[in-house]
Parts: sequence; structure tokens; C-alpha cells
Amino acid sequence: MQNALAVVTVVVVGMMVGVEFAVAVFVNPILNRLPDGSCIAARSDGGRVLGRVMPVWYIGAMALGAVWAAVAWGGAGASLATAATALLAVSVVMSLLLLVPINNRATTWTAESRPADWKEQAGRWDRYHYVRVGVIVLAFALFAVALSR
Repeated sequence: MQNALAVVTVVVVGMMVGVEFAVAVFVNPILNRLPDGSCIAARSDGGRVLGRVMPVWYIGAMALGAVWAAVAWGGAGASLATAATALLAVSVVMSLLLLVPINNRATTWTAESRPADWKEQAGRWDRYHYVRVGVIVLAFALFAVALSR
């Protein structure tokens, strides 16, 4: 059971990392090259869609990690799974304090009703997101190493 739990956790976290990496490195840079109205519409829609999915994914991944760490407690890989879960918790706190407030505003923007500093806010979200991606990549790596133990 522990092995199955570990594999499921690694797959769930790995898929989450892949999505967030793609948003950071490919999707948002492509959207930023669109005309302003199209960029705002796409980022706003993406914020709404991913804003509904990602909280469940992040919390679910963290819960899987916590269960894995508890089940493996005292055994091989438990400390790595615990550290990875703690990093996922950091990413959730970062999301709530830094990214979600910007995302909530951005989901309401239109080409006609955007704030004057919308590009600055989008850029700030992108920078915070890069840091969050780094945190979850590290968590994923720790989970992967824990799985191999």
C-alpha cells in the first residue's frame, strides 16, 4: 500500500509541476506577446479555469504527501516525503498570500475595464509564480528520491 501511495503522490505532484512549469515557461510568455486585449482576455480566462482546479490539486497533493509521510514514518524516505510535503505547504501559503489576490483581480479584467497597472500586476504574478514553480519542483524531486528508497 505504501508503494502505491508513493507512486500516486509522485504522479499527482509531477503532473501539477508539469502544468505549472508550462504556464510559467510557455503559456504566459506566449500570451504576453498577444495584443493587450487578447492577452487580458486569455489570462483572465486562464485565471478563472486554473483558479478553480489548482487549489484542489495543490491541497490534494499536499494531503497525499502527508499521508505518505505518516504511513512511512520512521522508515526509508519518510523524512524526504515530510520535507516535500512541507514545501508543498509553503507553495500553498505563497499562493494564498501572493498569487491568489492578484489572480482574483485579474479574472475580472477586460480590455475595457483593465487597471492602468495591469501589466505590472501580471508581471508580479509571473515572478511569484516562477518562485512557486521552483518550490514545487524541489518538492517533486524530494518525493521522487523518497520513492526510490
